[in-house]
Amino acid sequence: MFGRLRDTDEVVDVPAHDELNIKRRLVIGIRRPTDAHTRAARVLGAIWLQEGGRPFKPDAAEILRGAAAIAGRLISRSLDAPTTEALLIRRLFGASGPVIDAAAVVNALDLPTTGPAAVIGFALMAGERAPGVEPAAVGGVLRLRACSFRGDSVTTTIGDRVYVLLPGYRSAQAVTAWTRQLIEQLEAKRALSLRAAIACPVPDLGRVADARAEVDRVLARTFAASGSRVTTLAEARTAVLLGETLDLIGARTELHDPRLRALFDYDRKHSASLRDSVETYLREHGDVRDAAAALRVHPNTLRYRLRRVEDILGMNLDDPADRLLLQIQLALHRRPGPPEARS
Repeated sequence: MFGRLRDTDEVVDVPAHDELNIKRRLVIGIRRPTDAHTRAARVLGAIWLQEGGRPFKPDAAEILRGAAAIAGRLISRSLDAPTTEALLIRRLFGASGPVIDAAAVVNALDLPTTGPAAVIGFALMAGERAPGVEPAAVGGVLRLRACSFRGDSVTTTIGDRVYVLLPGYRSAQAVTAWTRQLIEQLEAKRALSLRAAIACPVPDLGRVADARAEVDRVLARTFAASGSRVTTLAEARTAVLLGETLDLIGARTELHDPRLRALFDYDRKHSASLRDSVETYLREHGDVRDAAAALRVHPNTLRYRLRRVEDILGMNLDDPADRLLLQIQLALHRRPGPPEARS
């Protein structure tokens, strides 16, 4: 019977059982409504309707289907509605706007009112959003692991990220070690590929929302440069600030150097590699021999190419300002998407 209810959303007709004095019954499963992100409807319960002194009317099954649909929506809303504790936690993390009275929220959650803390933000690695792997499910796993590490930990899911608060924690080294071990275990046992950013120590719980903003800045940057899956804003400061600087420049078209278009056009027209040559030269801090070795060309060949770059761009590669500007503009053009001159 229960297998049939699980496998079908139709009304099941259960015949009468005279020996047990059970009359005919109709039963239908109550299911969670499906959407684009739900692979299969979850059975929440069942509605049983027993025949009384008169037989069922012809439309009994149709009415029962409607009742099950209404019950499914009502129960789902109740299950999805956040608890008072969950709302307070989200407020502590700044998800509902600025925290007006952090002390009151902390007291309501029965957390330590003084002392430092640690905030950790988790995100799925790019390209790892597999069907059925939703942030809420990841949040449940991380909440369990965090509570086993520290009983007074607090976990919440905001958007695509999961945040963990460890009250009274000041050791960034210990938090980093635990986070790295957790990520390794989840990847090995659950095939979850996560990355994490840590803010520690957070001076007091009134600064949790600020700490969350810090870890968001780190998670917004790719981890490709360092290859690290766990980092802090302090460790990633250069990558974060450079990325945010490029974001600002990318949004201001008047700050895009139009001279680079001539360089890209020259490479396309002549099947040349002036762009790669000058990027390698800049990456090698202006050392022609090291850059030539990396490009596998003779140093004189590279010198000729660099002179062509200077002629095309109207720049002097011996000028630190010109080199700095060129590095920034080339970095901007290596990013995906606009500006239009990107090649």
